[in-house]
Parts: sequence; structure tokens; C-alpha cells
Amino acid sequence: MFDVIVIGAGPGGMTAALNVKREGKSVLLLEHENFGGQIAMSPRVENIPSIKEISGEEYAAQIFDQITDLGVEFELEDVESISKDNEIFKVKTNYNEYEAKSVIIATGCEHRTMGIAREAELVGHGVSYCAVCDGAFYKDEEVVVIGDANTAIQYAIVLAGYCTKVHVCALFDHLFADKILCDRLSKFANVDVRYNISLEEFVGNPELTGLIFKDTKTGEKVEYNCKAVFIAIGQIPHNDIFKEYVDLEKGYIVTNESMETKTPGLFAIGDCRVKKFRQVVTAESDGAIAAIEASHYVDLHQ
Repeated sequence: MFDVIVIGAGPGGMTAALNVKREGKSVLLLEHENFGGQIAMSPRVENIPSIKEISGEEYAAQIFDQITDLGVEFELEDVESISKDNEIFKVKTNYNEYEAKSVIIATGCEHRTMGIAREAELVGHGVSYCAVCDGAFYKDEEVVVIGDANTAIQYAIVLAGYCTKVHVCALFDHLFADKILCDRLSKFANVDVRYNISLEEFVGNPELTGLIFKDTKTGEKVEYNCKAVFIAIGQIPHNDIFKEYVDLEKGYIVTNESMETKTPGLFAIGDCRVKKFRQVVTAESDGAIAAIEASHYVDLHQ
């Protein structure tokens, strides 16, 4: 029996475990793949206060060392289900079943990928899914944004502020973004929008040097020379196993500002919940809030 179980060992989940432990509670951290989450794949992180530059892998390792030195228990197991009975949560994994008085969900979400050869190996070498995180590394360069909805257009607007040229490549014949964003984008002289093209190939080894598209109407090849592509075609949360105990909005968990779900004692933090901004520091903020709230919940239900 643990006071709190945290599901997911990204920066948010590890921050939650850290703060639960500092509240004097027992905590188990469960992760199905590896600690660090998406940030561990980033070769360079520069938006964390007091740290000018660090690799995502190193940053995640430092947090992991901190929490394990503090005594946080960690298991590499895949959570298959949760349930609640008489104020006690049961978390079933592919190996064990654990009990806790409170649970914090920190499962994050995955960027939807293009599913094209060499995409994974070029992540951090010109392929990115976050212009806010990585865009500044390509100041004064020519870049490409793939996508046609709000996130893609927001990325293009950000990049247009410091890149020499931004190519927005859309699969269909129009943009799905809000009109106000499209209007803002149209005011940038260094932005070009190309419709009806589908990515065929990443060019460059070991760094990205270009992209090859196909025009879906004419079949012609469309090539761009660029050092970076920002892919914004959606994210995939994995919250179905919690749906009995949480409200979902487009797959994301609905919480209040205290990170509480509709089930007392069950909290959700970071990218897996409904929120406007998804960054390392906002996930960590969520984690700290949920940890304190979960600890208070445990105190009230002894």
C-alpha cells in the first residue's frame, strides 16, 4: 500500500513524485518505457530557468537521480487498468497490482508522426514536433512546417519572426486553423503556403538537408532545401484506460486548477490533461500542484 502512485515518469510525473516524497508520503512511480518522456529525445533544451543549455536526456537523468536518491520507488511496468474500491485505488500493471490512497496520472501524449522512413532517426537532427522548444535553434534559416490546423499555423507565426523563410505544407486544399491565425500568418512576407502536397521523403544524413513532397493532384515532385521541419499534425493521448474515472475532452483528461479529476483522490497532470500550453515547466508546475493536493487528500482520508 502506497500513499500515492504516479503513473508516468516524464518531468511532470517525476516532479510529482519528488514533491509527494517531500510531503512525507510513500510514493511509487510507474513508467512503461523509460524515464524522461518526450523531453528525453530533445538534443538541446534552453527554456528551463537557471539552466542555460542541457540535453533533454541529461535533464531527465538529473531529475531521476534526485528522486531516487530521495527514496522514490520506481518500477518499469505498463499500467493496464485502475479501479477504486472503498477509497482505495488499485493499479494493475502487466506484472503486478498495487494499491494506493491517491493516484496521479502523468501519462503525457505522443506526437502524431508522418510514418515515413528515417523520421525517428532524424528527430533532434532537423526533425522536430515543437517549434516553441526548438525553433530558435534555426534562426536565420529556411524551415518547413507540416500541418494545416491551429498548432501548425501558430508554429509558422513563431518561426516567421526569426527564420528567413517558412514553408507551410498542407495536405488538403485549405487550412483548418482559426481565421484570426490565418489572417496573422498572411501578413508575413517570408511565409509561403503550399496546398495539396504529401511528404514522401526526408533528405540528409546524419542531419536533415531537405524534404521531398508529392503534389496530390498533379503527381509532381516538390522539393525543399531546409535544415529543419516542424511536424504539427496532432497529438495522441492514451487515456482510455482511465475513462471510467475521468471526463475526457478530445481524449484529454479534464481537471480543475488543483489537477483534480471527477474522481476524488485521482489527479492528472501535464500533457495528458486539457490545457493550453504544453511545455516541460508547465508539466512540472502541474506535478507540484497535484503532489501537494494528493498529499492533503491522503491526510484527510487516513
